[in-house]
Amino acid sequence: MRKKIAAANWKMNLNLTEALQLIQSLDSHLKQLKPNQQVILGVPFPLLIPVKNLISNYKHVDVAAQNCYSKLQGAYTGEVSPSLLKGLNINYVILGHSERRDYFNESNDFIKEKVALALQQQLTPIFCCGEALEIRNANNQNDFVKNQIKESLFHLNAQQISQVIIAYEPIWAIGTGKTATSLQAQEMHHFIRSVIAEKYGVACSENISILYGGSVKANNAFELFNQPDVDGGLVGGASLIATEFNTIIENLI
Repeated sequence: MRKKIAAANWKMNLNLTEALQLIQSLDSHLKQLKPNQQVILGVPFPLLIPVKNLISNYKHVDVAAQNCYSKLQGAYTGEVSPSLLKGLNINYVILGHSERRDYFNESNDFIKEKVALALQQQLTPIFCCGEALEIRNANNQNDFVKNQIKESLFHLNAQQISQVIIAYEPIWAIGTGKTATSLQAQEMHHFIRSVIAEKYGVACSENISILYGGSVKANNAFELFNQPDVDGGLVGGASLIATEFNTIIENLI
C-alpha cells in the first residue's frame, strides 16, 4: 500500500519561533496519523535540525530539505550537498521544484544528477514535475511532463525509482489561486503512473506515491485526495497556516 502524504513546502518562510508555534498548532493532528499516512515538512536549511528535533516524538512525521547540490563536496560556496544532509540524519529532499527550474535555470539533466546523488546518499527525492500555462493551453502537457520524467528519472533502476516520491505541480496553479480540477489532477496523475508502468512495470508504478502540488487548500483537499491516483499533496502557502494544514492532514485518505 502506497503512502498518503501531506508534504509542506515552507519555501523561504518562517523563523524558528514561528516554526515552533506552527508545529505546536499541528500537534494533535500529527499525533493521530495512521501507519499509511505521513507528514513531511520541507523547511529552509537553517531550520532543518531545530524542526527535526521538534518533531522527533511523532511516529509518522519527518523533515525535508528544499534542495541540494549535484556534488558531494568541493568549492561550491553556498551550496549544500546530499552527504551533508544525510550526515544530519535528513531523509528527504525536494528536487526539481518549478521555482528552482524557473528562478535558477535548473535543467532536467541537472536535476537528474541531483536525483542520482540523493539516492546514493540514501535520501528520498520528492521529484517535482509540471507544465506552464502555455503548454497546458496547447494541450502538450502530457508530452512535456513525460519528457521531464524521462530525462530526470529514467536512468534509475526499478529499485531506485521505487524510492522516489513524485509531485505533479501544474505551474499555472502555483500561487495564482487557480487549481487544477480534481479531474485534471487525476488525469495527469494517472498518466504519470502509466509512464512509470511503461518503463518499470505496473507493480512498480502502483507503489509510487504521486502528490498534487498546485494551490492545495483546506477547501479542495478532500476532492483532490479522493482521486484514485492522487496520494496527497505538496502544499505551499496553506502549509504555513495551522488551521488550513490541519484540515489538509485530516483529508489524507
